[in-house]
Amino acid sequence: MPNQGTSTGEDWLAHVDREEARYRDGESRLPEAADADARQRQLTRLGNASVGAGLALLMTGRRDEAAASLTRAAERYRESFAGAPPGSWGRPIGAIKARLLAGDWDGAAADARWALEAGAAEADSPIGRYAAALALLVLGDDAHARIHANAVRTRDDFPAEVGDALAFLAAHDVDGYTLAVEAVLQSFEQRDEYLEDIPVADTALVLQALAARRGFAAELSSPLLPA
Repeated sequence: MPNQGTSTGEDWLAHVDREEARYRDGESRLPEAADADARQRQLTRLGNASVGAGLALLMTGRRDEAAASLTRAAERYRESFAGAPPGSWGRPIGAIKARLLAGDWDGAAADARWALEAGAAEADSPIGRYAAALALLVLGDDAHARIHANAVRTRDDFPAEVGDALAFLAAHDVDGYTLAVEAVLQSFEQRDEYLEDIPVADTALVLQALAARRGFAAELSSPLLPA
């Protein structure tokens, strides 16, 4: 499949329209609270659709509208967590990432504290430790974030380049971070599939937001990133 990152502005708006339609349709069929499992799965789908719309809006430069969609996504992910199976750390990760992409640092900090209170730092799974590292980086606790990043970066079941970027962020290693985030971006450029079919390197954008907070974001350019 060719790299979809060459989408035109009109294509991005088509993505927005599609994701908003998915959101409205899913919202109209949201199960009642009594059916907790079906409800949490549908809420997650709503979160995904809202992230998709937000990412496409970011690519058009419509940042305020993007922030509204991404904030909505974070809310749906957090709402879904109560009925989700144990170890569903993708929900807090999704919420934190959406808040960071929206530029909402206060919201990201609140969701980071929520992830840690839910036990991410005590999780055995790499996705749980990823949630902990991300949360601690948002909160500025780089010493403890580095512990969790180092725990996942050498595992076979976790993307090494993401673990490296998290660890180098926590260590304030500018050169190491730059190489790692470039590798993260390259991994997105080599993909054939993206969340909601939106060809955007969202993880690279989140890492860059955390790096900018520390004063050393890398210079990146890609069709998968906003201009």
